[in-house]
Amino acid sequence: MIDLNQQLKNPVWYALQETHKKFAITFNGVQFYKPEICTFGSFFDEAKTTKPASEYSKMSDTFFFVSEHQTPEIDLTKVRLVKKIDGCQMVLNTLTDVSITEDIVMLDETHVDEIYDLIWLVMPGFYQKRTFEMGKYFGIFKDGKLVSVAGQRMQTNLFTEVSAVVTHPNYTRKGLAKQLISHVTKVILKENKKPILHTNKGNLAIALYEKLGYELTRDMNWWLYSKN
Repeated sequence: MIDLNQQLKNPVWYALQETHKKFAITFNGVQFYKPEICTFGSFFDEAKTTKPASEYSKMSDTFFFVSEHQTPEIDLTKVRLVKKIDGCQMVLNTLTDVSITEDIVMLDETHVDEIYDLIWLVMPGFYQKRTFEMGKYFGIFKDGKLVSVAGQRMQTNLFTEVSAVVTHPNYTRKGLAKQLISHVTKVILKENKKPILHTNKGNLAIALYEKLGYELTRDMNWWLYSKN
């Protein structure tokens, strides 16, 4: 079995090898999620990414390669780099105790549209409607409206990623995200997995994640491409 440290160096790859195998599309040693689920791709050898990137661009107008240090190679006549997002990976050390004062609801298929609309309002670009199928999602409602959400994205038998942590702009600074992150983290721990998350370098939320017990561990960069 591949150990946890090795899996965390290439989380998309190993998620598609294990828990999310049913969502995998493989092109000559390069793996992608089915685009209706998530537009992430993974690889070990950047010399092999050129043709798969071109092929996947026929399925999704935009997509990401996720890597720690490697730079994908692409055919510039078919695919163009939109931007490189300098990201980082954080791994839970010891969860800080958080008082849960909100009613946290496990979301289901009836909430798919609400989840999508809220995430795209706050953090557009990463989430597809069927991303919901990658893991469990939880939310907080106010006056019958979903105002804060957090869920699970990439996962294997050893780790699960906390993701899609967003709060409606009208409800920020009330501790909703903190309670949701704590709740999702506890759910992961009960499954005997290591909670992880990814974010942009310099994100102000890093301070919150650190207060909850997460530690910065490595770079994890998102290369965003678009079909020419």
